[in-house]
Amino acid sequence: MMKRVYLDNNATTKLDPLVFAKMEPFLTEYYGNPNSLHAYGMEVRPHLNQAMGEMYDAINAPDEDDILITGCATESNNTVLKGVFFEYILKNPEKNHIITTSVEHPAVQDTLRFLGEYGVDVTYLPVNHDGVVEAEQVKAAITDKTVLVSMMWANNETGMIFPVAEVAKICQEAGVLFHTDAVQAIGKVPVDLKKVPVDYLTFSAHKFHGPKGVGGLYVKKGKELPNLLHGGDQMGGKRAGTLNVSGIIGMGLAIKQATINIDVMNTEVRRLRDKLEDAIAALPDMIVVGPRDKRTPNTILVSVRGIEGESMIWDLNQAGIAASTGSACASEALEANPVMSAIGEDVELAHTAVRLSLSRFTTEDEVDYVIEVFKKAVERLRNISSSYAYKLA
Repeated sequence: MMKRVYLDNNATTKLDPLVFAKMEPFLTEYYGNPNSLHAYGMEVRPHLNQAMGEMYDAINAPDEDDILITGCATESNNTVLKGVFFEYILKNPEKNHIITTSVEHPAVQDTLRFLGEYGVDVTYLPVNHDGVVEAEQVKAAITDKTVLVSMMWANNETGMIFPVAEVAKICQEAGVLFHTDAVQAIGKVPVDLKKVPVDYLTFSAHKFHGPKGVGGLYVKKGKELPNLLHGGDQMGGKRAGTLNVSGIIGMGLAIKQATINIDVMNTEVRRLRDKLEDAIAALPDMIVVGPRDKRTPNTILVSVRGIEGESMIWDLNQAGIAASTGSACASEALEANPVMSAIGEDVELAHTAVRLSLSRFTTEDEVDYVIEVFKKAVERLRNISSSYAYKLA
């Protein structure tokens, strides 16, 4: 049987076996609707309360604030951006300015482009050569019409960590709402909302070894938004829809385990990532984006000059290795990697990016195997690459 190695953990992660074991009874035995008044409904409520407590603890959210359960981080991001539009911009059209970055996830960028069709003025701040927007750029972009800043905590392509704490304080001082997409941060870097004064924060269970189809939205007290979904009084009437009981319970334990294992991510996983990165960087004509000490500990975005990213992914896949050319939510577009383009790399390099992302389940043997296969793939593909031959001529 062919060896299989999964290095696309920024796209999704395997379900932690402990999480699966915790979820299983709520799929087969304790399956009642928690809004029901009979025993089947009532018996699941304590477990839901425990899971919600685990989420509050993981991000150190104050008790008076809300965590809403959603279907995914895309829904959470849409809830914030469209909610700000309905609650703030429509009611006060003079404040119609939103600031974001040029490398946000499509769930943010596409939603803002949609709102732009309805009169919202959106500023997309460019990143520096490391792929980061600096706090001073945000401060300089704020005007008296600015209502919201939306900035990711960590980038899904590069792993680069953004200055969220600084930007949150800038927004607080300016009286501007602040939202952060923390999907790539949970379980990789400390997320403490008593230290970082965000108004809205989004996360998704399947990015930290929880189940797919369930996400969260943190909302600071006093910054409530109108519902994106109507039709029921679930989540205190703030998000309609029957609660995904097993998913919520799984997300609670998954975020707890992710927080417990954050030291593992920043020691052992970082060591394996660095070992892989060193081996790749030692090959000729490689560009790794961003200083490794400013990235999440599991992520490498490398440009392999002379080789189309899709070709590299094909060779890796033939050897049983899962990697990507960027965000799984946009990977079928086969366009130039947007982050490589945003940091100013030329068209060729933007088309040659490969992302490798590890998890706490990645082993040393797997990394050694990937190094071996990666080297062979680079050699094979460059031998048949006309663009690389032209460069050497």
